[in-house]
Amino acid sequence: MGRQCEVSGKKTSFGNHITTRGKAKYLGGVGKKTTGISRRTFEPNLQRIHVWLPNGKTAWVRVATSVIRSGKLTLEVDGKMQTFPLVKASKGSAKAREQMKNLFPI
Repeated sequence: MGRQCEVSGKKTSFGNHITTRGKAKYLGGVGKKTTGISRRTFEPNLQRIHVWLPNGKTAWVRVATSVIRSGKLTLEVDGKMQTFPLVKASKGSAKAREQMKNLFPI
C-alpha cells in the first residue's frame, strides 16, 4: 500500500490549483480573474512509527499524524479489529521497554 494510512485509510486525493490575478472588488478593483487551472495532489502526512500491539509484540505502522494526535489505533490483530491506546515503543535497552510496558498496560 503506497501513500495510505494503515489505520484511518487516508490516501492521496486530487484537486485543482487555481491561479488568479487582479485586485479584489472589496479592495476597489474590478475583481479577480482566473488565469490558469492545473491539477494538484493532496497527500496525507504519514509517519512511520513503532507501536506496541495488544498481543505484546511491536510493529512498524505507517499512520497519519491525525491518528497519532488522537492517541487511539484501530488495527487488525490476529484476524480481528481491535482499538487500543497508542503507545510508541521505546528505543534502548530491554529494561526501558519493560518500564514502558508497566506504565501503559494494554
